[in-house]
Amino acid sequence: MNVFQGSGTYVGIETLARSIRALGTQVDIIAPRLPFPILTAQRLIFNQSLRFLRRNDYDVTVGFDMDGYTIAGVRSNPHVASIKGVIADEMRFESGLTKMTMRLQAACEAKHVRRADFVMTSSAYSAGQIRHFYGVSQPPRIVPEPIDFAAWEQLARVNAPPPTDKFLILTVCRFYPRKRLPILFAAADRLRSRIQGLEVRIVGGGPEESHLRAICRERNLEGVVVWRRNISGAELAREYKQCHVFCLPSVQEGFGIVFLEAMANSKPIVAARAGAAPEVVRHGLLAEPDNDLELAGAIERLYREPLLRESMGNAGREFVHQFDAPVVGRMFLRELRDFMALRAEAEKP
Repeated sequence: MNVFQGSGTYVGIETLARSIRALGTQVDIIAPRLPFPILTAQRLIFNQSLRFLRRNDYDVTVGFDMDGYTIAGVRSNPHVASIKGVIADEMRFESGLTKMTMRLQAACEAKHVRRADFVMTSSAYSAGQIRHFYGVSQPPRIVPEPIDFAAWEQLARVNAPPPTDKFLILTVCRFYPRKRLPILFAAADRLRSRIQGLEVRIVGGGPEESHLRAICRERNLEGVVVWRRNISGAELAREYKQCHVFCLPSVQEGFGIVFLEAMANSKPIVAARAGAAPEVVRHGLLAEPDNDLELAGAIERLYREPLLRESMGNAGREFVHQFDAPVVGRMFLRELRDFMALRAEAEKP
């Protein structure tokens, strides 16, 4: 229930809840109360506790990812499984104990989508992965992730233009193997002799941090890579405003809210041609996954073509309006109302 542990998932849920409340709908968020050192254990205990949920007068309950599998299909009110990131898909890029715990989570998520009355997800890519890994018969409905454009407009008032003596590349993510930050570091290694004042700024944190810092030391990138770790919203807005290019070479994104944030700040994007990135990054440059040479080439092209940077940034800013929170909130409610109307029709004698 905070951005430092949940990153895009937290932002997506919190922004959606605010937008739905603003449209006059009551939203209660039920979340784990007691912290556990092992996330999977916390989620399993939390889901068991949902069996004792006293209120039964909700028009609909919505569970995100695996959470909600114990109440899906067993309560009188309809239940929706909203899948932010397909755990079985994400698991492919993990190993060891992490992969073992994610396999357990994926089994719970599979139960969730199979038991739910209705399944939503945020991209066509995720919809396809849900059907592939979990074998659901009906295609999930697609409602994209929202961005609070008004909030970003407020934050963007900070006067922090890109510096003229540096070329700043920004990435924002949790530190997981699938984010492929070592590919970005390899591209930076290629580019530091070709781009004057190159600086790669990394915002985030996560389990791979010590490994990633070790890679930077091995490549002697300490003077190129700047770690910003977990920062405030105002500081994050400043990072977006000051960068020249946003780059995330992730090979598995269920959607990618950070791409929306970059577009809201008029920044050109370089991403991998993988996951949902091609759906979201319509005005940017895509490189082949795990190809640091091609990634470096895309970044260098934007460095040498400032007019291209500007045009892509402006096009992205126009494109991102369709993901504004009030628009997505209405879309989400419309899907729920249509589903509930069909359900009521089917239950007529």
